[in-house]
Amino acid sequence: MDTYKESIKKADITMRLSEFEMPPMQDVLIVGKRAPIGPEAARRMVDVLSPEQYEIIKVEHLVIEAVVIRKALLNILPQQKLVELIIEEGGKVANESMIIKAQLNITLEVSKSIEL
Repeated sequence: MDTYKESIKKADITMRLSEFEMPPMQDVLIVGKRAPIGPEAARRMVDVLSPEQYEIIKVEHLVIEAVVIRKALLNILPQQKLVELIIEEGGKVANESMIIKAQLNITLEVSKSIEL
């Protein structure tokens, strides 16, 4: 005797809701060499949404053409170190056709001794 099980369809859904931010790109955009928009289009987009708030930095990398960084982050860390970190970590997940947005949380710790 053949027994047939009815197929069951199931969908698991996870939804995250957060406040819409302007511009909708977080702290960093990593632009692949064959991404739908290139660095110049990204420059025009961020200049329209947030004039003078982002810096576009072209990089030498196998798949990444440029990074778009919020200028406020460049006031906290030197550009070279920040770009190196973004490329190192972003390069692990990026491909030529991707545009990846990244959020950076930077915490500075300062300790200083003074004479009494």
